[in-house]
Amino acid sequence: MDTQERIKEIVGSNPVVLFMKGTAQFPQCGFSGRAIQILNACGVNSPFTVNVLADEEIRQGIKEFANWPTIPQLYVNGEFVGGSDIMTEMYESGELQDVFKA
Repeated sequence: MDTQERIKEIVGSNPVVLFMKGTAQFPQCGFSGRAIQILNACGVNSPFTVNVLADEEIRQGIKEFANWPTIPQLYVNGEFVGGSDIMTEMYESGELQDVFKA
């Protein structure tokens, strides 16, 4: 299975996926830490996370998958939501909470 197929399988098999640097318990960058905080604030306490620092192919492949240059990247029900900045904006407006209610 190639990297894009692996990513598609991960995104399609889990309702909430966060590709991040580090783990939910130990984020290794501020943006990934912020993303976890936002998910927790939305009531998502156990998202499926992928530590891109542990897999260079995934780290590069995820940027191509969504045509998005930065990490973290959030996917909900197979759809790309965005990175840390978009998550923050959506959370502050209440839009992200609505995504998880749906």
